[in-house]
Amino acid sequence: MIKLEVENLAKWFGPRKVFENISFALTQGESIAIVGPNGSGKSTLLKLLIGFAFPTRGRVVFSDEGKKLDFDSYRRRLALVSPYPALYGSLTARENLDFFARVNGDLVTNEEIDQVLAQVGLEGRGEDFVAAYSSGMLQRLKYAVALLKDPSILMIDEPTSNLDEAGKKIISDLIESRRTKSLIIIATNEKEEYSLAEKLCRLGG
Repeated sequence: MIKLEVENLAKWFGPRKVFENISFALTQGESIAIVGPNGSGKSTLLKLLIGFAFPTRGRVVFSDEGKKLDFDSYRRRLALVSPYPALYGSLTARENLDFFARVNGDLVTNEEIDQVLAQVGLEGRGEDFVAAYSSGMLQRLKYAVALLKDPSILMIDEPTSNLDEAGKKIISDLIESRRTKSLIIIATNEKEEYSLAEKLCRLGG
């Protein structure tokens, strides 16, 4: 069982305080939403939790059954969906999924790739080059990359970015289906996403 403990976390950029005194704990099967306007530090907080940046003060600890995990150990169990990670337009969707799985040290079958593509509404589009994908399809493919990892820790920045109503429904159902399997953290500034975050956190504990 994965556990995340955040103690007195603070981040400053020079004289500018982004946030301070943030403390919480989550275990696998629990969820939390980080809600606030642009510039309030949501993405910065996610980067600190993942280990992509260092706090000014405080600490972030991931553990499994009481044993502290090092960076490589918890990163293998963590998936991030955000507007920023790049997909490779010169590769097909299938090739992108295979590449990111190999980067994580995993080997996946065509059947597993077909399954996650179907889950995000991209069934039959695996052989298409990603350069031809719409922004909504790209967002769905990022979820497919995360799903293929079967993450114990799932972090999502702007969960429904670039998605139409059908895509939002797919992703809402997908996130809810993960709530008992993953420790989930969602960051959003969109009012229409508040209900999704509120529902997830209510259901996930």
